[in-house]
Amino acid sequence: MAAPRPSLAVKEATAAQMLDLRTPHFRKLVAAGALPQPFQIGDAQRWRVDELQAIVAGVAAKTHEDFEL
Repeated sequence: MAAPRPSLAVKEATAAQMLDLRTPHFRKLVAAGALPQPFQIGDAQRWRVDELQAIVAGVAAKTHEDFEL
């Protein structure tokens, strides 16, 4: 049996969970520009897993900017 493939993109609740954030806080960070915006697939919004991983790795973090929430 083949191993399951990792997701390339996830729903909002899953993206928030990946960062150990509550969904409302995740939304605020997205709105403030601290986290990436979703993209559309038909009617669905999804977040790219590689972009979320880049935030955690520090290669996409916007440390020079202040975000008020």
